[in-house]
Amino acid sequence: MSATDKVWTAGLVVIGDEILSGRTHDKNIAQVASWLQVQGIRLSEVRVVPDVEARIAEAVNALREAYDYLFTTGGIGPTHDDITVDAVARALCVPVVIHPEARAMLERYYASRDMTLTEARLRMARVPEGAELIPNRMSGAPGIKLGNLHLMAGVPHITAGMLDALTGTLEGGAPLLSETVGCWTAESEVADILREVEKAHENCQIGSYPFFRDGKVGANFVVRSTAADDLASCIDTLCEALGEAGVDFTPGGI
Repeated sequence: MSATDKVWTAGLVVIGDEILSGRTHDKNIAQVASWLQVQGIRLSEVRVVPDVEARIAEAVNALREAYDYLFTTGGIGPTHDDITVDAVARALCVPVVIHPEARAMLERYYASRDMTLTEARLRMARVPEGAELIPNRMSGAPGIKLGNLHLMAGVPHITAGMLDALTGTLEGGAPLLSETVGCWTAESEVADILREVEKAHENCQIGSYPFFRDGKVGANFVVRSTAADDLASCIDTLCEALGEAGVDFTPGGI
């Protein structure tokens, strides 16, 4: 298998009691998944864990070993419950240290705003020993990179900036392409068609997403592949099979 044939995978640990309680609606899963897809990396698993050091460490160790990359969001801010750095250091069995470059970044950031780098703010310069930094133009406090681990902020627009800084730096495979076909029919009515078309196109996957709208049942079928030719062939075959079955379909989805 060549480097381009390899399927590169990632896990994501979303950290925070506020996510689990419903007080905050997570937006990072979708943006991390979309960003990874463009990098040729597939998000394969997500875990949402509370602000408990042992639980974070457990999830980090499980997913960093299972996938090529692991990302975390949340828990790297200045408050007492921002414990992601401590949890990751625990998982890796390394000490927590103040990163000199991170400290300098924070000093410049707060000085430019006539603010003081307090002990609380200095917490954002803490990293597991041996870590590198992920630049953050939004708030000064950097993300953290260590091996295949990437620790990022929980605030979505700051996370987006950190992802932007990582763009093009991770090895991945061919980006996953997709096209959609929609129809006003129950997915159970065309399940056999979907199964046979996917079976005939081994490099494609078909996802079925039913919906109920305007008093009618419908479904969108999303075909995914890393090869444009295979994707086009699968779409053509699916549309032909739906047409022969007398099912009205809409290329592009409904």
